[in-house]
Amino acid sequence: MLASRCGARLVSPADEPALIAGVGTAYLELLTAAPDLDVIVVPVGGGSNAAAASLVVRTLAPDIEVIGVQSDAAPAAHDSWHAGHLVERPNRTEVEGLSTGRGFALTQQLMRDGLAGFVLVSDNDIRAAQRLLLSHAHTLAEGAGAAGLAVVLGDPPRFAGRQVGIVCTGANASLDQLRSLLAA
Repeated sequence: MLASRCGARLVSPADEPALIAGVGTAYLELLTAAPDLDVIVVPVGGGSNAAAASLVVRTLAPDIEVIGVQSDAAPAAHDSWHAGHLVERPNRTEVEGLSTGRGFALTQQLMRDGLAGFVLVSDNDIRAAQRLLLSHAHTLAEGAGAAGLAVVLGDPPRFAGRQVGIVCTGANASLDQLRSLLAA
């Protein structure tokens, strides 16, 4: 392996404590800016985002619910969380930030201890949330960044009357994705 030959180390896309700690600063900022939240909806690919949110919320505001969301076209993390052990699943999503074919041990452990729920949404619902963010909030979001809004829009009774935090990550949408959003 290249890393071992040149004295480097392979950094996991999810099972990396320093990555999770770094992402946690975003949730610290969110809780500082909006201390009265009832729920935070967090996108999940490998799980570093949701693991970080779980740690920060459990430590600083344990009454807030953290709900994970993943594309139903790549449900490995979701299914691992619900099964209680790591599983592999086909990865057919177009949403790059939610794209994974397996669960990761460290993030699953942290999510298991911190998530109040974990749901799936369709890529179509995620794209609709992206279009809504772009057209009404003038906010460019990659698919993973719009997934939380897709959950809220898809289940209004669950969130009615509650203060909901959604971290809208990544203006990393490609030109092709933008063209597709604008054409719809």
